[in-house]
Amino acid sequence: MTDRALRLLRQHQHLAELAAFPFNFDLARAAHGHVEEVRLASGGPLEVVAGDDTGGTYFVCADGSVLHADSEGSAGIIGSSVAEALEIMIGLAEVEDEDDEEGSDGRDELEQARAELRAAFGFPQRSVAELEAMLRAALLRTEPDFVLLNDLEHNAYQLLDTYPRPPLWEPVLATGRADLAMLRSGGRTAWEEVAEDALRRRLALRAAQFDRAEGDLELLRHLLRQEARSSMTEELRLAAVLVGLHGDPADLSLLHEVRETDFDTACGLGGMPEPGASSEELRDWAVELDESLFGTDPSDEPVSTWTDLARDQGMTELARVTLIRELDEIFMDQSRLRRPDAPRALATAPLRALARDFEELGDLPQALRAQRLYAALQETAWDRASALHTQALLERESGQLSEATGTLAAVRDALATPGDDSLRHWQSVNLGRFLTEEHYRLTRALADANRPEDARALLAAADAILGELSENAANGIRELAEETAARVREVG
Repeated sequence: MTDRALRLLRQHQHLAELAAFPFNFDLARAAHGHVEEVRLASGGPLEVVAGDDTGGTYFVCADGSVLHADSEGSAGIIGSSVAEALEIMIGLAEVEDEDDEEGSDGRDELEQARAELRAAFGFPQRSVAELEAMLRAALLRTEPDFVLLNDLEHNAYQLLDTYPRPPLWEPVLATGRADLAMLRSGGRTAWEEVAEDALRRRLALRAAQFDRAEGDLELLRHLLRQEARSSMTEELRLAAVLVGLHGDPADLSLLHEVRETDFDTACGLGGMPEPGASSEELRDWAVELDESLFGTDPSDEPVSTWTDLARDQGMTELARVTLIRELDEIFMDQSRLRRPDAPRALATAPLRALARDFEELGDLPQALRAQRLYAALQETAWDRASALHTQALLERESGQLSEATGTLAAVRDALATPGDDSLRHWQSVNLGRFLTEEHYRLTRALADANRPEDARALLAAADAILGELSENAANGIRELAEETAARVREVG
């Protein structure tokens, strides 16, 4: 349903003119749209309803909230409705020059327009402090649900305001803190309730990491035993460390029992003292791991710790926006990837991790953005071919078939003229099989999209690569190759 204030503006030209000048909410500018194509990171519709005289745009979101985007790449919610946004804008508007006679006339004109619009919309009299508080509350709602993206580059607009916001770990850890308090005060029923739930157990262990108490040892032992059911996780290692920090040699048998849960835990928990070690040896082992991997300050944790836990709790947009901001910062300053031990080299693993995180969120445009930069920064032929393979797969899954075709052509160039010897055995290893499979899968996608000429050309390239594979590498692909060729013949 259209906002009543917006409806009044559209129905009464005089009110629309007053909103446009002096309050710079001009309905006529809506016809021009925004300066570039944009979308919300969270999805959902955006309706352009007005503009301002600096190239900014006012959008109405699905819930009625008004998002203002300026022409310089900043955006934010300025009201929960058009009425609220107008009330704030009308109430906070000022005349720039109040010192001369012209400024006095401008003040009179503004006050008259303010009074007329307030009366027409039924706005109450509010103090400047009240209106500023309303604006602040609106702006603070921008993240995570109303973050604006450039629809071509997929980077996020900056915030309109500089108000401080809680660090990511605070909302993510809230449930864990509550559960840790319940574990400390509750009985065995509470222990089982938390420990049986894998996510609540992980969150409680993270809460215990940053709020350590001498009396926690027994509940930590219980959480450690239960976390072993999930095999090797970072929280299992954390639980082992938190238990070990108490320095009770009797816990060594428990720690070794947990370590022997399966092959992964045996590898992941290696290095702990053997049964019979002293309290000091146990504590030294735990302190070393704690200082290198954990610690007591949540702001020192990798952002992926919190985005993973946010995603797992259903805080999808909070995780998405945080990851987008991380990726934007890398695009703006690739020196963030420089390795401390080798300043001329780049550590590109964070980009691949971001691509995987976005894949898990189902955000293929952002996954592709991260993967393309990751592929562009690879130095060896092997790494480049492998990264381009993943890029082509994401492009295919995104429906960008022409782009995927070009990416696979770049893969074939890397195979033909690698420039180093890293690909000398590609024909007999998994990389060769994966590259060949992706050629056939993209060929099938081209055929399904009724692009027979492109499908035939890529099928020929796929068959050529298949012919170079070793017998073992090719065996698992022949059925896919035959099915793909049959599909191409169907559309040909």
